Amino acid sequence: MVVATTALHDRRASASLFSRLRTAGGQADPFPIYAELLSRGEVVPAPWGGYAVTGFAACDQVLRSRQWLEPDREWRERQGPGTRWNASSSREMSHTLAALNPPDHTKVRRAAGTFDRATVERIGRNVSRTTDQLLDSFTERIRTGEADFSALVCEELPVATIGGWLGLPRADWPRLRELTHDQVFTQELLPSASQLALSDAATAELRTYFMDLVRHRRSNPGEDPVTRWIQTWDAMEPDQDKADEAVYFLVLFVLLAALETTATLLSTTALRLVESPERWDMLAGDPGLVPGFVEETLRYDPPTHVISRVASEDSVLGGIGIRRDEMVHLMVGAAHRDPARHRDPDRFDPERVPGHLAFSGGIHYCLGAPLARLEAQTLLLRLVRRLPRLTLVRPPSMAPRVAFRRLLNLDVAFA
Repeated sequence: MVVATTALHDRRASASLFSRLRTAGGQADPFPIYAELLSRGEVVPAPWGGYAVTGFAACDQVLRSRQWLEPDREWRERQGPGTRWNASSSREMSHTLAALNPPDHTKVRRAAGTFDRATVERIGRNVSRTTDQLLDSFTERIRTGEADFSALVCEELPVATIGGWLGLPRADWPRLRELTHDQVFTQELLPSASQLALSDAATAELRTYFMDLVRHRRSNPGEDPVTRWIQTWDAMEPDQDKADEAVYFLVLFVLLAALETTATLLSTTALRLVESPERWDMLAGDPGLVPGFVEETLRYDPPTHVISRVASEDSVLGGIGIRRDEMVHLMVGAAHRDPARHRDPDRFDPERVPGHLAFSGGIHYCLGAPLARLEAQTLLLRLVRRLPRLTLVRPPSMAPRVAFRRLLNLDVAFA
């Protein structure tokens, strides 16, 4: 009885902190709230059930261990028809690589291939050209006073990169970008009913678009990843309809992973640069610091602040007993500021020894991490070499999210 009462008290104590995270102020600067949460322990009861994990070591342990699973199709079905996990967008996402556990995950990841060095170098040439073109257009716009660097550059580079690689018509890129902004709500920490409705509608439109694309590529094969995935799945799946759907889920996953979080990484990296004249001058004087600058941005304010896992068996994490099928929410944004892992964690230091969980870990380590790094490093290098110093005009607004960060604007001007 005492244990149950204590757990209830702990959940109530956490409720106010998570409520603050959902406010505009909490989304703009969640880190003081994370510090309060971390002070309660590295594993604390979440107000809606399950546990929030804020300690770096505990988050790292979960991500690397096969004892902790993705909330897959079977788990979502067990949550019941009235829960967020059974929204149509959530059910659709449960078929994508990010929500699969072995052996399904192993099979699909092998079929997906990887961004090997040759592929990244080939894509990199397009990233360099596109970055230069975007900075040319941005420079013309900013001559009149100020311009939104996020909208004109950071949102455009990822869709041009992945759209060009997949061979998607350029005219479709703006709509696909808009759909990803709505679709991601189903992967949020606590989506509202209206947010889930947006995600459901976006997911349905994306299914129609990409199923049509897969069928078209089957009839009109080319030298592109979608065609190669069709050939790969045909060799594994004799049912053509099932093979086409498997390719669709792979293309959907790649698009969502390549657009939303990469655009946020680019915007956040640019923000760290333009908010400090010293940082701009430091990078301009020593471009060799660019990779470290990107890694520190990934630690300081990663695109994804929350990653969820489910216990495959009764477990103990951070001294707390967690039952089989219970969910833990890894508060990566908090873990990156854990003083037990990083000295002076609230200080942005591009020369810090890298150490973050921004690309997850274990078997679910981000497939597109090399590409995201390439885009961010290319953009920073071109920016400090080509333009005079930029300065932040006003603090950016943030999208109404907790798990997936997104800057709605990044208004800058010449210093």
